[in-house]
Amino acid sequence: MNNPHTSSTPPQLTRTTLWLMTIASGMVVANIYYNQPLLAEIARTFQVPEADAGNIAMLTQVGYAIGLLFIIPLGDMLRRKRLIMVDFVLIILSLLLAALAPNMYTLMAASLLIGATSVVPQLFVPMAAHLAKPEARGKAVGTVMSGLLIGILCSRTLSGFVGAFLGWRAMFMIAAGLMVVLWVAIYFMLPEVHPDFKGNYRKLMKSLVHLVKTEPKLRVAAARGALSFACFGGFWTTLVFLLEEPPFNQGSDVAGAFGLIGAGGAVMASVMGRLSDKFDTKYILVATIAMIILAYVVFGMFSDSILGLVVGVILLDLGLQASHIANQTLVFSLNPQARNRLNTVYMFTYFIGGAIGTFLASQAWHIWQWDGVVVVGLVFSSLALAVHLLFARKNSPATLAVPDFENSTD
Repeated sequence: MNNPHTSSTPPQLTRTTLWLMTIASGMVVANIYYNQPLLAEIARTFQVPEADAGNIAMLTQVGYAIGLLFIIPLGDMLRRKRLIMVDFVLIILSLLLAALAPNMYTLMAASLLIGATSVVPQLFVPMAAHLAKPEARGKAVGTVMSGLLIGILCSRTLSGFVGAFLGWRAMFMIAAGLMVVLWVAIYFMLPEVHPDFKGNYRKLMKSLVHLVKTEPKLRVAAARGALSFACFGGFWTTLVFLLEEPPFNQGSDVAGAFGLIGAGGAVMASVMGRLSDKFDTKYILVATIAMIILAYVVFGMFSDSILGLVVGVILLDLGLQASHIANQTLVFSLNPQARNRLNTVYMFTYFIGGAIGTFLASQAWHIWQWDGVVVVGLVFSSLALAVHLLFARKNSPATLAVPDFENSTD
């Protein structure tokens, strides 16, 4: 009888497993974005400036980057399902702390913890790539990413309406309840995936540095993703502030409703996964990053028009989602034994970019209002295109292997 830990035949990616990971990814990642339409209400509750409330969104993304760096690599070292189940307990506790926060500082700490623990989707994405057949890997990644991206966008709609009618604290209580339900579903339905890495945690983290040094395609993808996501985070954090000003004079419910506009574009993630299986991502990325730049041009020219904002949101979300899928499909193709660590490097950089974009856009809003936000978005999106055009072609197609850290001597 084979030891399951050493079995060379991993479980197959069934339709049920794929849909479970897709739905769970959307529900968990939503925890990071619930706060964005609620920032104005949180500012009023604790009587702080809007720019200070914007730091809550920034800290959530910083927390996510921290979780990516220190938790996700464990997916290559520990049993995947067991790691996910433990992490869910921490997510629930963090959400309850936010719901009961007596002051701004407690909420800021809770936001950091929510971000750090809500990294489960980044265990699901490489898990889908691991279980899928090579010719269907892009499709599997794109499907899970569709759920993740729909969760990001619909989270704002849900929290906007809950905040308008029940208050911002209720949203975090509801989120905690949803995580309990999801924990039960994953416990009974998710297969176990055993690790490939047999070394200790220090060697695991050391291998991250080696991947950064030896994989030029990883470095370029991470830089591209970070600059693009900075545009995304900056827009969604400040949109609620814009909509509260004349001529709109709207609240969190309208700001959240904009998430539904972009949610339709999230379906394109699975389409992009299929395209990434068949076509060179270098050409796909030129078009998708150009869409982000065009989105900010629209935001600048039609900032007093709901229709203009709608068009810009569609362009922004389509451009970001499509480029993100292309980046991840490329990253997962580099080294099958290190997919969680490759994803760690990419997503850590990605969310650091989002946090920087969120912070700078919030400060730009405080000083220059919407014009400042548009400038921040145009600078980051233009830099993303420049990095792609300057460095993507220089990368060698050859892939370097990860060294045998687990068997090396210290």
